[in-house]
Amino acid sequence: MADLLGIECGATRTVALFEQANEVQRAVFGPANLRLLSDRQLAAHLRKIAKAIDLPEAVTIGMAGARTTADKKRLLKAAVKVWPKASHIHATNDLETALAADTQRKPLDRVLVLSGTGSCCFGQAPDGTTAKLGGWGHILGDKGSGYEIGLRALKACVFYLDRDGTWSALGQRILRRLQLNSPDQLIDWVAGAAKPEIADLAREVFAAHARRDKISTDILDGAASTLAKDACACARKLAGKTKPVRFLLAGSVLLKQPKFAAKVAKAIRSRRPGSQVVPLKNESATGALELARHLAKRPSSDKVTTPLGQAPAIPVPELAQLGQAPTEQRHPRSMNLDRLPLGQAIDLFLDEDSRIPAAIKAEKTKLLRVVRWVVDAFKNGGRLFYSGAGTSGRLGVLDASECPPTFRADPEQVQGIIAGGFPALCQAVEGAEDNAEAGAEAVRFREIGKQDVFIGIAASGRTPFIWGGIWEANKR
Repeated sequence: MADLLGIECGATRTVALFEQANEVQRAVFGPANLRLLSDRQLAAHLRKIAKAIDLPEAVTIGMAGARTTADKKRLLKAAVKVWPKASHIHATNDLETALAADTQRKPLDRVLVLSGTGSCCFGQAPDGTTAKLGGWGHILGDKGSGYEIGLRALKACVFYLDRDGTWSALGQRILRRLQLNSPDQLIDWVAGAAKPEIADLAREVFAAHARRDKISTDILDGAASTLAKDACACARKLAGKTKPVRFLLAGSVLLKQPKFAAKVAKAIRSRRPGSQVVPLKNESATGALELARHLAKRPSSDKVTTPLGQAPAIPVPELAQLGQAPTEQRHPRSMNLDRLPLGQAIDLFLDEDSRIPAAIKAEKTKLLRVVRWVVDAFKNGGRLFYSGAGTSGRLGVLDASECPPTFRADPEQVQGIIAGGFPALCQAVEGAEDNAEAGAEAVRFREIGKQDVFIGIAASGRTPFIWGGIWEANKR
């Protein structure tokens, strides 16, 4: 039997389950969110786990904050360094591991409905296809979460104080819990309160609801309705309108408040009749262990970041033949650059630069074709997009940014897309150029269409981010 390690890292704690000879050991460590950890902190957190547990053959890590493919690759890179002898490593988010913790093993479309400090809905089909709704954080999302319930309670209390001049029973409970003496003190408290502190106020909302407090009841009714709507919307994205779906309720709000969970379940069934709606009985780490068990059955060295059973969504062309391209090699004329006298080195640079016009002229026919495409696009209301990674992307963004002041062009007319987004303009974003899905997403969310021109900029022609954009642009 293979030695297996399943790890679930969340905002409250990290749980690691190590299975050896059919016996499972459990260890608990501190919290971990990928987006809140530097590379050094991430490595230290994983090493702490590794020191406490024997060497595993297969490892699955589900970590909060591992939202994108780039996030998962970063987590995988760190895990490979900590467990270099593991034959299989799967790096994913804590939603996939939670879903895998379901005790029902039949092949069904499943949707995890999570409401704790934050909230999210995550679905997965038997073939590995996934769908997600929410998970945008407390500023943009977290609907129906403990945070939103607590925040709505604060807003409702001060609203009724302003409108009616009365301080509600719910407000009294909140002041007592926070050891504050007047509503005015809430201003300073909430300005410095962390997300978990506001989410913790949900306990007072549930307690007030148990005493038939109308404000609390209205807040919880709204939260239950929102969670049910989001759950069904996620199911629709995954399985259409009528296919049977199994909904799993998870997170502290749903698991510690059974009456509230029952209300959410009832609302889901009314919107999607015939659905199974059950609480997630196992902790998420058991799902990580289950995924590690599946990994152990795979061929050796199959380290993956995509959901198990799901093929890569974007076919990046085979570019191995470009491995010998001049852009990927040392320049034969500058092999001894470090030993050349400074004057000769400058002469070498200038001589190489003098060859550029001839190289460009050799591509004149292709340049004419592209320029005509752009002219036709502009005449018909279309736009020009540059897409690149690193220096290539920066040059595209630079040219696009100069068009409005130089040619009085509309900022929408010429746009630059850089792998990694705005931060990549000033600093390197590790792995951004290798994310083909991110390149495709950029095209989708810029609504690039048939009337537009999309130009990928890559010295070698190998960049997956660019190919993802080209693939998506050609579909539209």
